[in-house]
Amino acid sequence: MAEKILMPALSPTMTEGTLARWLKAEGDGVVAGDVLAEIETDKATMEVEAVDEGVLAKIVVAAGTEAVAVNSLIAILQEDGDDEAAVQSLLASDSAVLENSDPNPAPFVSSEPSVSSGEPVVAEKKATTRLFASPLARRLATREGLDLAGLSGSGPKGRIVQRDIEAALAEGGAVRETPAERQGTRSSGSVTPAPAGVCAREMADKLGLSYRLEPLSAMRKVIAARLCESKQTVPHFYLSVDCEIDALLRVRKELNANLSEGKISVNDFVIKAVAHALTKVPAANVAYSPQGLVYYDHADVSVAVATPTGLITPIVKCAESKGLAVISTEVKDMAARARDGKLKPEEYQGGTFSVSNLGMYGIREFSAIINPPQACILAVGAGEQRAVVKNGELAVATVMTCTLSVDHRVVDGAVGAQYIAAFKSVIENPLSLML
Repeated sequence: MAEKILMPALSPTMTEGTLARWLKAEGDGVVAGDVLAEIETDKATMEVEAVDEGVLAKIVVAAGTEAVAVNSLIAILQEDGDDEAAVQSLLASDSAVLENSDPNPAPFVSSEPSVSSGEPVVAEKKATTRLFASPLARRLATREGLDLAGLSGSGPKGRIVQRDIEAALAEGGAVRETPAERQGTRSSGSVTPAPAGVCAREMADKLGLSYRLEPLSAMRKVIAARLCESKQTVPHFYLSVDCEIDALLRVRKELNANLSEGKISVNDFVIKAVAHALTKVPAANVAYSPQGLVYYDHADVSVAVATPTGLITPIVKCAESKGLAVISTEVKDMAARARDGKLKPEEYQGGTFSVSNLGMYGIREFSAIINPPQACILAVGAGEQRAVVKNGELAVATVMTCTLSVDHRVVDGAVGAQYIAAFKSVIENPLSLML
């Protein structure tokens, strides 16, 4: 019998994703294990495999569609002996479900203007008309002041999707006056500063600035939401130390001289030292929850990796029990797959402590934003030669500044100081990592 292919949940927290592309076309035969499509989540691109044999009879959700809800119908697989009626029956049943469970019904449209808001009301359709649009399309339409009632959807069953909004904006049709335009942003021939919350694109349009608009990726949306939440709700405080790493550089040189490939980096030493210090100060390996403090048994170190679509933090799990060579191999492998969007959810979700290293870009020091629900993140700067005083005399040493960002709800100043001191001791005496 014909079977539904549903949008899979690729992680426990996933609620929607982007159907990036189809690897099979309608009418193609498939066997169990064939890759049918690629799904983009906020962090990675995953593959959807066929679980049965048959023919891909109908693609319901087009490639490139965003905000596809988990467990929604994306295609229909037709098995041997099925007729077209079976396919149409499944399509009809899904359409009925969608009709009865639209989470965003169109608001009632009156023929009279709204007295409370003062906004013009467009009544091109009957008051009882229901508009089907993706959540992303609705948000974009609201932001751009676009009337959905005047659009035709190109998504499944006429659903309005992102590309319909973008096409309407490109054509300049059905756009209402924005709140900023109603209030006015020009006064006495001069431009007033943009009020809080005004869209940068709106201001650029008003000022006639040349720009390129790139839609937010799913990853960038999550990064924006999480970092805003972190800075607004987590009480950060910061502790900085200068670490002399000449001994570390000597040990690293000796170790790499005996390796034919897979050279150990300074960052590998940092990851190991972070984990080692957490075993010495376990009170720093903690997270906040409304139910109480969560103390972790292992040092699962998240390592910030820059990708074309945003920052991702693959995790070196149980780093306290792994050697430098193993850590180096894991980080290189996960970083490469992170840039290709091929990490598995369990490889970047979780972690108990984060490391962000900008030393390779020549950054001397910086303060990183905590990655919730973790309580600490270590920002690592560049190692550079500086003047230092040793035994009362001026000398030159290679110094690396590290700044610990701490969640004050769970880690007090004294505990943070103990941890950063333990890290400094380990990083300046790298042979202790070999014990």
